Formats: sequence, structure tokens, C-alpha cells
Amino acid sequence: MRGVKRVVVVLAILIIVLVVLGFMLENQQGVSLSFLGWVTGQMPVSMFIVAALIIGMLLGPLLSVIVGWGRRETSMSARRA
Repeated sequence: MRGVKRVVVVLAILIIVLVVLGFMLENQQGVSLSFLGWVTGQMPVSMFIVAALIIGMLLGPLLSVIVGWGRRETSMSARRA
């Protein structure tokens, strides 16, 4: 059973990688972004979207740890009182 789970996980990761690769190959139009006075150079659309995905994947867990830590501190101080 453990081997079947491993095969399913590897296949799921492979499918995700292929979908992202296909997305990147289909979105090669050059664009420039402007936000609050900050302007980027010409890059493919897919680079901006993949960069946003990676930043979100890093910030999401980080924020959940920070919020969870704050809740844990609040519950600990409520128990002491």
C-alpha cells in the first residue's frame, strides 16, 4: 500500500510539473509591469505568474506560522490567568 501511495504522489508531481511547463511554453509574450513607481523590464508573462506562485507558496506557510504562534501565545496567557 505504501508503494502505491508513493507512485500516486510521484505521478501527481509529474503532472503538475508538466502543466506548469506547458503554461510557460504557451505564455511567452513579453510584458513590462509597473507598480507604485517600480517598473520591470520586458519578461514573458509566465515568469511573472510563476514568480507570484513561488512567492505565495513561501509567504502562505510563513504567515500561518506567525498567526498560529500569536494564537498560541494568547491561549497560553489565558490559561495562566
